[in-house]
Amino acid sequence: MRIVADLHVHSKYARATSSRCDIVGLSDGAKIKGIDVVATGDFTHPIYFNELRAYLKEEKNGLFPYNGVRFILSTEVSVIYELNGKTKKMHHVLLAPSFETAAQINDRLAKYGNLREDGRPMLSLSSAALVEELTGISESIMIIPAHAWTPWFSIFGSKSGVNSVEEAFEDKAGRIYALETGLSSDPAMNWMVSSLDRYSLISNSDAHSPEKLGREANVFELETPGYKAITDAIKTRKGFVKTYEFYPEEGKYHYDGHRNCKIRWSPWEALKHNDICPVCRKKITVGVLHRVAELADRKEGFRPENAVPFQHIVPLNTVISKVLGKGEQTGDVVEAYSKLIRYFGNEFAVFEAYEDQIRLAATPEIAEGIIRVKKEEVGWLPGYDGVFGELVLDEKGKKEAVERKQKNLSEF
Repeated sequence: MRIVADLHVHSKYARATSSRCDIVGLSDGAKIKGIDVVATGDFTHPIYFNELRAYLKEEKNGLFPYNGVRFILSTEVSVIYELNGKTKKMHHVLLAPSFETAAQINDRLAKYGNLREDGRPMLSLSSAALVEELTGISESIMIIPAHAWTPWFSIFGSKSGVNSVEEAFEDKAGRIYALETGLSSDPAMNWMVSSLDRYSLISNSDAHSPEKLGREANVFELETPGYKAITDAIKTRKGFVKTYEFYPEEGKYHYDGHRNCKIRWSPWEALKHNDICPVCRKKITVGVLHRVAELADRKEGFRPENAVPFQHIVPLNTVISKVLGKGEQTGDVVEAYSKLIRYFGNEFAVFEAYEDQIRLAATPEIAEGIIRVKKEEVGWLPGYDGVFGELVLDEKGKKEAVERKQKNLSEF
């Protein structure tokens, strides 16, 4: 059975999230996107945890069905601690197999921070101590470094990260089996760092609204869906078919820059300026591409033997909006989007469809935009310093935009 899973989302109890990020809203959004298993998010929040227990009944396999979708218990925590004299701030995704286990996690983590304050709680303990606490509860709990390259709050981030999994997790590094690539990097970028070969690369939406579900996702082929089947597939890569990926240029931290001064730089341009903004003379935000290049020990294009394949996609409403030249919430864009969902059943099915099927279902212009995304014949103005990248579909703009292939990255 093929399963599409989005394992990192947030609830309405996390900061800057939609009020519709509850079980009802997330299940509705998951069905539109074509997601079979979706994370609950934020089970560490006491009020939300009680809501989850009221809405969800376990299938005895670690998944919880509701409204035609299966949920998996998940949360994200922010650990803040001193390491070698420097403050480190990292986000980690946690997966739990049962309400009983999740309740024990909450009891244990409440010692280190206020779980009521935010759906993604801030905890005063190290990454290694987090692993020690959780493995003391159950070996089946999965700990996954979130959006691994994002400048802030990530394991390799330029602002407060480290250079290796071992540095972050110390003697507990052996309990880490996967990394989340984040929206501003894709597997191909991570393959340039040989020390990451041992970790599965997973991809999730980190959605703060139901509409953002499935920006990235994981595809598994499983005999029977369940918590253990999914986590085993992640650990072993057996049955791990592929990931759906943002084009990394669309991510809002792909390039270097300073948004207040509208400075958007490639890593090479940033180096020429010593990472200093020419407008305000402050240090720019060093992005994901730059950080990958710093840690890379392989040439671009290398692919490990056991690497899980991936497919680049762009949110369908973004493609339609760009083709029509109208905002994503305008009537024409919503109508065109809804028509395609009715025709194909869900958004992922659109990107899996044959070209002739797409041309039958959409206007010529919209069909051409979708097909170009599938063929990777698109350009980008890359995201930087919290600004999402801009899709470029027209031929003139495509030439002016930064090419998809990061030329000479290995020579950085």
